Amino acid sequence: MSLSAFATCPPGFEPQLALDLARLGLTGTPEPGGVRFKGELPEIAHANRGLRSASRVLVRLGMPFYARSFEELVERAARLPWGRFLTTSTPIALRVTCHASRLYHSDAVAERILAALTTHFGAEPVQGVFDEDRGGDAQLIVVRLNDDECTVSVDSSGAHLHRRGYRLATAKAPLRETLAAAMLLSSGWDGRAPLVDPFCGSGTIPIEAALLASGRAPNAVRPLPLVRWPCASGIDLRPEIPIETAPPETPFIVASDRNAGAMEAARANAERAGVSRWITFHQHSVSDAAPLPGVGWVVTNPPYGQRLDGPDLRNLYARFGAVLRERFAGWSAAVLAGDAALIRQTRLGLTPRWSGDNGGIAVSLYQGVINPGG
Repeated sequence: MSLSAFATCPPGFEPQLALDLARLGLTGTPEPGGVRFKGELPEIAHANRGLRSASRVLVRLGMPFYARSFEELVERAARLPWGRFLTTSTPIALRVTCHASRLYHSDAVAERILAALTTHFGAEPVQGVFDEDRGGDAQLIVVRLNDDECTVSVDSSGAHLHRRGYRLATAKAPLRETLAAAMLLSSGWDGRAPLVDPFCGSGTIPIEAALLASGRAPNAVRPLPLVRWPCASGIDLRPEIPIETAPPETPFIVASDRNAGAMEAARANAERAGVSRWITFHQHSVSDAAPLPGVGWVVTNPPYGQRLDGPDLRNLYARFGAVLRERFAGWSAAVLAGDAALIRQTRLGLTPRWSGDNGGIAVSLYQGVINPGG
């Protein structure tokens, strides 16, 4: 049974998510807020376990329909194929958004969807609580009304896909795992060349790099709600056994930060992720950053003011740029920052590749090849 699925992501990251899907052998179409694709249930499960930059994967429940009155909403929603994804005993949680529609009150729309479920099953649905970070037993149902068109989807992911399970220890202003993965995917890093992160914080970029290089699915063992769907009965949705690429004799990913607490968190997170043998950790300032042999990548997320207090950021970025020009000439750089003026202080000639949102802060990824003269 082919399903219409939608992998979601923060606005601005859709092209990176499309590349992520393509790496799994799935073809998608970028749309605002994510990428639309089709697949059988095993492919939907594979996307949940293997996508590195997606927030979650929604599966459309039937075709979208127009609803300009509450009566029309109940009547048409009741016709949807709910029985493929729910039983009368499945606890449900609703998430409703309304935009430019006659039906603009989300709570009232949620009440009518519950009424439609009662009509469909002949019994009032059991309501539960959905936790964005932990998932749980409740099946999340996402209802979106846009210009009077109603789209109903069921969530196949459970907890947010950035919850890999390894990041129990965090430094200040942690970078989401999915955003770190999007940076790595769009940087062009091949998973074999040296990689340095001189502002590693709690280690998210180096850890995601090690997971990517080893070929390990980021969410290989997570429980998925879709295994409980009636339409999944009799279908083998067990995760594939990952084939891990043999690590090199010496680590080729370097993570450093001047903060001792951040380095302690980074080491602990890498241990939990099972990738510590791939990464060398150093506690020092950016002035002491040194490249590995050969030509590689600098992929990093320096502080940019809104997130962290600290010394003069203009001087920090200027020193960062000077270190890269002096010691990393010929390397590629991918730097996530929230202020173009700070990037100009580096004198690296980096250009914006894409823009998006990081915890409510507008950010851009700046990329380029490091030249000695800047």
